[in-house]
Order: sequence, then C-alpha cells, then structure tokens
Amino acid sequence: MIVSEILSPEAILTSINASSKKRVLQEISIAAANFYGLNQTEVFLALQEREDLGPTGMGHGVAIPHARISSLTSIKGLFAKLIKPLDFGSMDSQNVDLVFVLIAPHESGADHLKALAKISRILRNKSTCEKLRSTVDKSALYSILTTDAEIQAA
Repeated sequence: MIVSEILSPEAILTSINASSKKRVLQEISIAAANFYGLNQTEVFLALQEREDLGPTGMGHGVAIPHARISSLTSIKGLFAKLIKPLDFGSMDSQNVDLVFVLIAPHESGADHLKALAKISRILRNKSTCEKLRSTVDKSALYSILTTDAEIQAA
C-alpha cells in the first residue's frame, strides 16, 4: 500500500479551525465531497457512526477517523491539520492536531485494514509528525506523507 495511491495532493487541509470533533468531521466530510465527488452527508454519517463505536484518536496528537461507504470504488484519504488541538478520546488523553481520514468501499475488506495499518505506522513516527506540524504548505505536507511512507515500505 502506497499512500500516494489513496491520498491526492489536493486532499490536504492545512488549517481547520473547529470547536469540536463533530465539527472537524463535518469539515472533513465537506472536503471529501469536494475532492472525491462523494455525498457529504453519507461521509459524515459514516465517520460519526465509526467514531461512536470508539474514538479514533491513537495518541501523540494523532487521530485516524475511518469509515466505509457504498458510493466508493477505491480507498480515499484526506489529511488535515487542526489550528487548535481537540479531544478525540485518545488513550493518552492528549488532544489531536493531526488527522488522517480513510474512507473505503464497503467491500474493501483487507485493503481497508492494510491502509489503516500503513497510515498508523507513518503517524506513529515522531519525526514524521514533527515535520507535519512544522509546515502548512500543502505540497510539503503531501511530500512528507508520501515520501516517508515509501521509504518505510522499501
């Protein structure tokens, strides 16, 4: 799984200013609808439903909200930086400022899990997260996410 296969350079949000996790998911749903031609409500409801099952905050200021929706044919990603870190229910109680969203087709099965594992490995890397936090340039963020991923995969 190569990140550049699921994340388009346009699907990078550099400064979400939201007051709650729900609002972040709404903003992300709007962006996913715009970037990938999806139904905003369907994306939001799927992400919210998954979040209701258990928080997607993985610690160290990172969250990976993910969901499956019927209108997709391939896995799509979206990366967002939050202006103000928010509570995502992380085990370490640390607020989240880096969010990578995965949206997959219902029938994606193991591919969805592989993508989730890949993004998790990338964002567990402290150096990668420091680089992501140090810039708001979309092309730099995309490069960090895709280059580090391909180096780790080699």
